[in-house]
Amino acid sequence: MRKTVHKLFWAWDYDKEEKWLNEMAAKGLALVATGFCRYEFEECAPNEYGMQIELLDHTACSEQGRQYISFIEETGAECVGTWFRWAYFRKKLSHGEEFRLFSDKDSLIVHLKRIVAFLVVIGIFNIWVGLFNIFIGITSGTVNFPVGIFNLTIGILAVAGGLKIKMKKTALENERMISE
Repeated sequence: MRKTVHKLFWAWDYDKEEKWLNEMAAKGLALVATGFCRYEFEECAPNEYGMQIELLDHTACSEQGRQYISFIEETGAECVGTWFRWAYFRKKLSHGEEFRLFSDKDSLIVHLKRIVAFLVVIGIFNIWVGLFNIFIGITSGTVNFPVGIFNLTIGILAVAGGLKIKMKKTALENERMISE
């Protein structure tokens, strides 16, 4: 039996999304498909799967994206869905096993850098578009003003989210330096 859940997670809260997906798997609901704010689950044995989310370097439909997903699938994981550049992987677990895409601090730091860059680009683009639409709305009296406010809000949220991830990355880098 399939169950669809609609839930919103911001890109900078990918770890919360991942935790939620693992909690669902622990309850016996394995992710089988995903899309924008949409998650489809099928019943499974509790704790049968572990879930990981990754922001890919390239879109999943690009040659590089397909090659990377194939590489991850060679490790025994499967890609159960993608959305834009986000890939959702699950892997069957043995007793006491954990599924981790990032086995060391360096690979996690690279992933966090990728998320920061992604959010900053989206943020700056939306801020620019928002300011442009606000200007057009004010000068011409058109409906661009509310659209501009929306874009500006999304842009500010994305930049703030990027800063949140950057702080996580910096803390991890400091942790790495202390342990060396």
